[in-house]
Amino acid sequence: MPSLGGVETPNADPSKDSPRDSHTLQYIMASCYPITLKFIDVCYRLKLEKRSTGDNFTKMLTGGGGPTRSTDTITERTILNGITGKVSPGEILAVLGPSGSGKSTLLNALAGRLQGQGFSGSVLANNRKLTKPVLKRTGFVTQDDVLYPHLTVRETLVFCSILRLPNTLSKNEKITMAESVISELGLTKCENTIIGNSFIRGVSGGERKRVSIAHEMLINPSLLILDEPTSGLDSTAAYRLVERMGEMAEKGRRTVVMSVHQPSSRVYRMFESVLVLSEGRCIYFGKGSEAMTYFHSLGFSPSFPMNPADFLLDLANGVCHLEGVSEREKPNIKHSLVASYNTLLAPHVKSACMLDITTTAPEETLTNASHSHTSRECKRSFRSSISTWFTQFTILFHRSLKERRHEAFDSLRVFQVLFASLLAGSMWWHSDVRNIEDRLGLLFFFTVFWGVLPSFNAVFAFPQERAIFMKERASGMYTLSSYFMARIVGDLPMELILPTIFITIAYWMASLKPEMGAFLLTLLVLLGYVLASQGLGLALGALIMDAKRASTMVTVTMLAFVLTGGFYVHKIPSCLAWMKYTSTTYYSYRLLINVQYGEGKDILSLLGCSHSGIGNKANCRFIEEDVEGQIHPTVSIGVLLLMMAGYRLLAYVALRRIKA
Repeated sequence: MPSLGGVETPNADPSKDSPRDSHTLQYIMASCYPITLKFIDVCYRLKLEKRSTGDNFTKMLTGGGGPTRSTDTITERTILNGITGKVSPGEILAVLGPSGSGKSTLLNALAGRLQGQGFSGSVLANNRKLTKPVLKRTGFVTQDDVLYPHLTVRETLVFCSILRLPNTLSKNEKITMAESVISELGLTKCENTIIGNSFIRGVSGGERKRVSIAHEMLINPSLLILDEPTSGLDSTAAYRLVERMGEMAEKGRRTVVMSVHQPSSRVYRMFESVLVLSEGRCIYFGKGSEAMTYFHSLGFSPSFPMNPADFLLDLANGVCHLEGVSEREKPNIKHSLVASYNTLLAPHVKSACMLDITTTAPEETLTNASHSHTSRECKRSFRSSISTWFTQFTILFHRSLKERRHEAFDSLRVFQVLFASLLAGSMWWHSDVRNIEDRLGLLFFFTVFWGVLPSFNAVFAFPQERAIFMKERASGMYTLSSYFMARIVGDLPMELILPTIFITIAYWMASLKPEMGAFLLTLLVLLGYVLASQGLGLALGALIMDAKRASTMVTVTMLAFVLTGGFYVHKIPSCLAWMKYTSTTYYSYRLLINVQYGEGKDILSLLGCSHSGIGNKANCRFIEEDVEGQIHPTVSIGVLLLMMAGYRLLAYVALRRIKA
């Protein structure tokens, strides 16, 4: 089997597994830590700050005067209001409700990812508050499929397996785990197909959703939470997906909670329990098969046979069927349903949950005692996801190489660089050494092109990967430092190849200083400048974390750097002179000149420039202004190195403020 980015992917041959390997795999694959999830009086309120200008606009229209005053009004919006329920191992709890009813917020609360001043209530796992061992055994599948588009299904899951599974397993065992999940979720036929996205053709929507689920199934979660996993799928694909979830829940004694926007009748029948939300309030919690009976007892029933899920969503939206075929919206129906639920069902649901907390049945005590040793071993097994920082770095580095190579060597980017190098070489073809003005223009073109291109490309790095980064960090897959270093080091071999090709073509076509030493020094200066410009883009992207705004900022910054680089304007106004000392273009341009002309004495004598005014006045003026009297090369090298490290350190500090 070929290697996977430096990670070998051996054939899964059971005959070669040692007894310990087989035992470990069976031990991990078995559900060893069943979780009964309860949530009691879960509430979440969000404070919104609204800025208004009062009646200033009206005054302006009517010609009224007076100063403009703005006022800030803080309002509080209730997202969840007193949600209570319970789901046991082997069951599926479906959260239904229209858009904006609070389904995703509730799932985030159940997954332990919703904390803050506006959150209240209790979320309990086995009658205890959520702890780190429980959260490590919790899989959370977001509504959007956050995956690397250029990795194949197999590569995605193998990298995830090596990063997330505990260090008690060997590399081969982790790869075997990934293969087992691929087989279990029916992804075998597409395992060598890239994930793709809206711009790149890859796997289908249903397969991409199953890859997201497989991402979480690798840790063999005791609690699996899915936010609208059937969104965008046809009814058959949705049914097969939920059917697999039901089989895995029953087989592994897993607790499954999923939000579903509009399930078909076949999908609805597979839900053991159903929770219906309407504007953040619960109008029903109980068995899915008993929901229609409950609402019929309240006087609400469909006038013709229909999908129970459709009927529940109509009620949650305040729509009621009346007199055969007509359909009307009643403003008070939602309040009536909430009041009926709070009166009839809510007291029984809450008392049952509270009774379980204070009282433990004898058979449950016996079961817990029999599994206590296994549970302790399971928690110990999943206490740490990976052994060392270096291992995380190595795996992330290989993954970065496989993913980034498609972007770094995109055909359009390669064409852009080759075309620019050939065009520059043709424009300055065998330029005359005496024409200083033209040659300095070529050197400045080098700095402009390789200042704008790397910085503009790098500014998109962290904003585009933010969703994946936050998801994986929340899962505890790796540390921020290992991710950051792998991202930085992984870019080096790819970001430096194209500049090397560019300068190799343009340098010799333009017949710059015909010495190998001068060429190598020019190449080193250009590569250092590329790294400094790339660091600037990474820093701005990490600070702003918005691709559009960050690209605007890097464009403005590079414009300032180019204007103060020392080619267009030599006598910069004193109020703006400080800008050139912050410009990467200024220092790289000075170094390129120094490589070609040194201190300028040789070229002065060659052109006949002297204090008596003999020689070409224009060339002599360029030598005086651009070549002579420049800052020492050591200072330029030191400043560029400082910028290379400083910009990256600033990007790292900016990423640390982002909470996973």
